[in-house]
Amino acid sequence: METDKVIILDYGSQYTQLIARRIREAGVYSEIHPCTITSEELKALKPQALILSGGPASVTNHEAPALDPQVLDWGLPILGICYGMQLLAHICGGEVVPAQDREYGRAELFITEDCALWEGLVVKEGIKVWMSHGDKVLAPPPGFIVLARTNRVDVAAMADPARKIYALQFHPEVAHTEDGDQILRNFLFRIADLNPNWNMSSFLEEHLARLREEIGENEQVICALSGGVDSTVVAVMLHKAIGHRLHCVLVDNGLLRLGEGEEIVAYLRQHFDLNLHFVQAQDLFLSRLKGVEDPEKKRKIIGHTFIEVFEQEAKALTGIKYLAQGTLYPDVIESISFKGPSAVIKSHHNVGGLPEKMDLALIEPLRELFKDEVRKVAVELGLPDFIVWRHPFPGPALAIRILGEVTQERLNILQQADKIVHNELMASGWYYKVWQGFAVLLPLKTVGVMGDERTYEHVIALRIVDSIDAMTADWTRVPSEILALISNRIINEVKGVNRVVLDISSKPPSTIEWE
Repeated sequence: METDKVIILDYGSQYTQLIARRIREAGVYSEIHPCTITSEELKALKPQALILSGGPASVTNHEAPALDPQVLDWGLPILGICYGMQLLAHICGGEVVPAQDREYGRAELFITEDCALWEGLVVKEGIKVWMSHGDKVLAPPPGFIVLARTNRVDVAAMADPARKIYALQFHPEVAHTEDGDQILRNFLFRIADLNPNWNMSSFLEEHLARLREEIGENEQVICALSGGVDSTVVAVMLHKAIGHRLHCVLVDNGLLRLGEGEEIVAYLRQHFDLNLHFVQAQDLFLSRLKGVEDPEKKRKIIGHTFIEVFEQEAKALTGIKYLAQGTLYPDVIESISFKGPSAVIKSHHNVGGLPEKMDLALIEPLRELFKDEVRKVAVELGLPDFIVWRHPFPGPALAIRILGEVTQERLNILQQADKIVHNELMASGWYYKVWQGFAVLLPLKTVGVMGDERTYEHVIALRIVDSIDAMTADWTRVPSEILALISNRIINEVKGVNRVVLDISSKPPSTIEWE
């Protein structure tokens, strides 16, 4: 059975990725494309349904992003959300005006007309929904009926059921909207009549066949393996597709977690028989980081040194045609977003520069997946929990969790402290409950008393956060007895530390990492 596809046109909303995630969670494949896509390009994608996202623009502005009106004549089921609703109203002949009372945040939705969109809702009066708009639809277009209102907006939802065109002023994709998932599912299954046949088992089967066809019977592939779930899934997928024609290179830069490099190499060789090259380059990386305190310089040194070491390994191999990378769908969206690529992209992202310098074709088996979907593929592949649920780890590794200069002494301190954090989170069951938990070595010393002696030693900060996709995060309320145990163990067991502090800031305004 061919997989149904929903295309989401991105008009600049901060929630566009959430729409895609919700659609996929319902078992339907979705892709995000910029609203600047031409109607010919859109038709070539062969979507079974179309969703127009929200956005910050006003349709009353002559430069506002638009939609080719002929798309409405294709017979596609269409759902407009926020700006998407205003755009549909505008091009179909309705009236859109600036709202005197703008709605931002929670609002109560009152259904005024039953329709397929509201089927199965737990509550149909006073539904809590999330609004974020300045303009409003004053009058719906000819042929449209009003489906719902709020206390401030008379047209909070509308539809032309004959053409299967529906529109919502609120955001069903955000968690703040009650029954938002049900509303989206009603559009997918009751209105668009799609099949929920997108899952990681079908993805894996389809993509293994695609990889074999793309690579061919004789070509060789090289893959930079970090030990994280993304690169490990790429490696195991490719190994299943082409066997030992895949060459994995794991560079131990000396900045990994304590014993991590050896642990990953042993497991992957034993359980998957990977063709794995383990390069121990700790001394080279540490020598180049000597005396460097600026975090961006540390990132660049580590990135450039990695490329140098990786190239040396690649040159020792013959017949390599492809480079495999663990690019994920959010990275793809970032590069094609209607809002444009981010002005500042982390300099350690992936292994930038390798394809151009090495003249290799790119293989990106995960470029259609979100992080949670990658973990599901990892389970399908039979990877163990310690890899599947491994906490996100930065490309520059522990170098950006050591504030200031990276020395062997300071690295040893952080590795030991971080190991204690990891072990205690695992022992208490909290490791799998949080997004990330780690230690940071601060660039200062404090006075303490150990035994009968006064000390002047290092400070460790604990950073433990909850998140879904790392776009936002909040500090985790880990029980105080677990925090106390972690603190006591670090101070007692890690020589050179006499104080442990807890980071209780959220993202934003802070970031998850400290550098």
